[in-house]
Amino acid sequence: MIVVTCPKCKQTMKTQPKGELQGKKKRCVYCGRSFQLITKKEIRISS
Repeated sequence: MIVVTCPKCKQTMKTQPKGELQGKKKRCVYCGRSFQLITKKEIRISS
């Protein structure tokens, strides 16, 4: 389970993608915008 932030409305939501994250899309449950979950330059490791 990961937490993602919508680039349009800045709301956070949880998602559990299956398989590789690269290239997966998510639709915002608040505003309806569809966006890619992750790109190579956005990978961040949090502790």
